[in-house]
Amino acid sequence: MTATAASTWEYDGYDPAEERLRESLCTLGNGYFATRGALPECAADDVHYPGTYVAGCYDRLTSTVAGREVENEDMVNLPDWLPLRFRATGGGWLTPDTAQVLGHRQVVHLDSGTLERHTRFRLGERGVLAVRQTRLVHMADPHLACLRTEFTAETDAVDLDVEAALDGRVTNSGVPRYRDLAGGHLTHVRAGAADTGTVWLRCRTRTSDIGVGLACRLTADGPVAAGAEERRAVQRLRLRLEPGRAAVVDKTVALHTSRDAAISDPLRAAVDRVECAPGFDGLLRTHRTAWAQLWRRAGLDVPGEAGAILRLHLFHVLQTLSPHTADLDVGVPARGLHGEAYRGHVFWDELFVLPYLNLHFPEVSRALLRYRHRRLERARSAARALGRRGALYPWQSGSDGREETQQLHLNPRSGRWLPDHSHLQHHVGSAIAYNVWQYCEASGDAEFLHTKGAEMLLQIARFWADSAVWDDRLGRHRIRGVVGPDEYHEAYPGAGRPGLDDNAYTNVTAAWVLTRTLEVLAALPEPRRRELVERTELDYAELHRWEEVSRTLHIPFHDGVISQFEGYGDLAELDWRGLRARHGDIRRLDRVLEAEGDTVNRYQASKQADVLMLGYLFSPSELRSLFARLGHRLDDVTWHRTVDYYLARTSHGSTLSGLVHGWVLARARRAEAWTYVQEALKGDVADLQGGTTGEGIHLGAMAGTLDLVQRGLTGLETRSGALWLDPVPLPELSSYGFALRYRGHWGVRLRLEHGLLEIAVPESGRLPIDVRLPGRTVRVQPGDTCRLALPDRPRAAAPLSRAVGS
Repeated sequence: MTATAASTWEYDGYDPAEERLRESLCTLGNGYFATRGALPECAADDVHYPGTYVAGCYDRLTSTVAGREVENEDMVNLPDWLPLRFRATGGGWLTPDTAQVLGHRQVVHLDSGTLERHTRFRLGERGVLAVRQTRLVHMADPHLACLRTEFTAETDAVDLDVEAALDGRVTNSGVPRYRDLAGGHLTHVRAGAADTGTVWLRCRTRTSDIGVGLACRLTADGPVAAGAEERRAVQRLRLRLEPGRAAVVDKTVALHTSRDAAISDPLRAAVDRVECAPGFDGLLRTHRTAWAQLWRRAGLDVPGEAGAILRLHLFHVLQTLSPHTADLDVGVPARGLHGEAYRGHVFWDELFVLPYLNLHFPEVSRALLRYRHRRLERARSAARALGRRGALYPWQSGSDGREETQQLHLNPRSGRWLPDHSHLQHHVGSAIAYNVWQYCEASGDAEFLHTKGAEMLLQIARFWADSAVWDDRLGRHRIRGVVGPDEYHEAYPGAGRPGLDDNAYTNVTAAWVLTRTLEVLAALPEPRRRELVERTELDYAELHRWEEVSRTLHIPFHDGVISQFEGYGDLAELDWRGLRARHGDIRRLDRVLEAEGDTVNRYQASKQADVLMLGYLFSPSELRSLFARLGHRLDDVTWHRTVDYYLARTSHGSTLSGLVHGWVLARARRAEAWTYVQEALKGDVADLQGGTTGEGIHLGAMAGTLDLVQRGLTGLETRSGALWLDPVPLPELSSYGFALRYRGHWGVRLRLEHGLLEIAVPESGRLPIDVRLPGRTVRVQPGDTCRLALPDRPRAAAPLSRAVGS
């Protein structure tokens, strides 16, 4: 059972069935690397899965699947630094699976970024052994980790054998449906010991040829024997445990790869670093200081259970994307650095992550956008392969920006390998453009907008304009052959090829990209605009086409609602009640129907928010303006009817779905919003998707819940050089506060409580902040605190101007 408090996340008792979930949620990391919360004495098996992952460390292997050669790139499971096993001399190695456990507890200390473990083992006739461990992955020095183990004999004296290791025998095997695929990414594994007693292990990734070096120092009250075995570096010692007196063993590890800056050899760097590292107490002190600074910068004060979960979410976001990430060439791994699901790939999940980071760690957002800019030429090559201009970013990205989406995927229900067409989700380009714009608005980074940002916007806009085809019958431009955010619909029923026409989300966001890019180009300093025009061979005729396409893209409607795509309203209605009666949980509706010999392509049924994503991305006025530009009037009735229509036809097969629906309903139908907000909050901690969290947390959903509090419920926007606020407190979440960083102002604090909004701007030499609320504008000087009374909101459905998430 999970117990929560503001500063801890706890598990009591040992439950093998829950171990994978706990390992994910007890992961420790620092933005450079992370290690799952596996027990150090347990090897990988059907219960446990230790895993260590370095951000951006990928490798590519070929497997035979359903008679086809398939190439996949994975985030590599690197050598395991955790192993530390123990036994009473002459007995068997102790684990919770092989010995009698009298008590077991794991506690993640969120404030200090440590994992504490307490276990009591029965030692047959020789009494009880108590084991306490404290683990950290250092937040100040991103290459260090440490494990302190305290052994106590509670009754009789015990001679205890202890073995610590660096284990290079690991593979990528943490996701059951991938296990038949090639997973042996490490080669040239060598182990040894230095004269100082430090042991080391070195290896390389098989095809990407990334060098990896680990070194370990073991400190204990007694002599330590060091040696090397096949693919393992080992340290052993024997402890004499007197009753009631703890014996302490400290294991300090350094990890480097050949991708690191300012080193010549990763092994030499690891050995030098671990030998110079302070002892455990010194490491813990600097580690705690680094975490305290992070919590100040990203402070979040939300009461109750929601606050405890949000704090855990923030903890895992910061472990995946910390200030150390700003120095790396990495994207946003959809499942964090917490497991091997999605192969560690980068999807559109950054759309849900960067808006939060922009207002706390803009340097990290900039680095994540530079990851995309470095792969712009690869995206342009992908567009050229389709015969189009501009940039087509991949749905799944890894090391070099090529399309990493799998060609086949396994349906565990039917056991069949099926074609995967999700690479047709071209809307990922719009997500990147949206993040460029949001980052620059929040940070005021004109240099990035005028250079790398403008280049990406231009090439993404160019792709959309070149993808649009004119339809004489409609008198409109159309974008054909794509897949929208829904993902369940990949083709029309009975069609010979995949793809759908005029996905509303895709077309509206494409129009937004074209419009924004035209604005950015017009606002560029003239010398910079000339450079960009010359480099990209941009001419007036192309700009004229962008303007035209941005006003004439086809947005389908049916029965008074926005159609998810052209023809959606012609699909059959699904027997939701019958399916639930037969199968219970039908979140993964695609797998359920395929196992029955059917396909979701036949039905009006969606995996997750698709059309309603528009209400997540755009403020009410901007959404209304976009539709007006496209020749449609989006009024209250149409939007509310659209919300109701898709709510009744969505299976919520994604952790992002509850988040988006909660965001939209907070303004459209407040009474129902909390149900979806709770689903978003509990998606990982309760493993609502049925076993997926054990393969890695859902980073987009975690960051999105933080942003729900930061922007969704406050109506916070950063535009035109001001902070815009239009709060809509939920009855269940009406009192909270947070800090943010806005255009050089550090530690700006906002607090909403009982109809009052308080804004405090710390002293600095910066200009004042303009804060705009409905009907009024205030200017807050550095060093001042402003308190504003908020108008009461009716509980009935609000008009469109307040009916859509910001």
